[in-house]
Amino acid sequence: MADKRKKDMAAGQDTENTEDMTVTLTLDDGTDLECVVLTIFEAGDKEYIALLPLDGMEAEEGEVYLYRYTEDENGNPDLENILSDEEYEVVADAFDELLDTEEYDELVDAEE
Repeated sequence: MADKRKKDMAAGQDTENTEDMTVTLTLDDGTDLECVVLTIFEAGDKEYIALLPLDGMEAEEGEVYLYRYTEDENGNPDLENILSDEEYEVVADAFDELLDTEEYDELVDAEE
């Protein structure tokens, strides 16, 4: 199940260009964790965001955080925790499938 973290998105770039965009998560203990946005993707009828921590033990282990992603009427991003195990499984499977597809595409491109 998703980590119970407060969301606090501080993006310095346009959300359409997720390359090099960072997000600062405020953890339950009040510390901040800076993450790079790996991708924003769809699963079911909702959008989700995959974040990779830049520092600390989480970064060393390659831990990826998944959150529900929405934007308000002004286009400001918002992250929500994924609360149910069922939703988290759907999102994790979609993210894994996305990774598999991208790895396959990279292999095919390298052969051409």
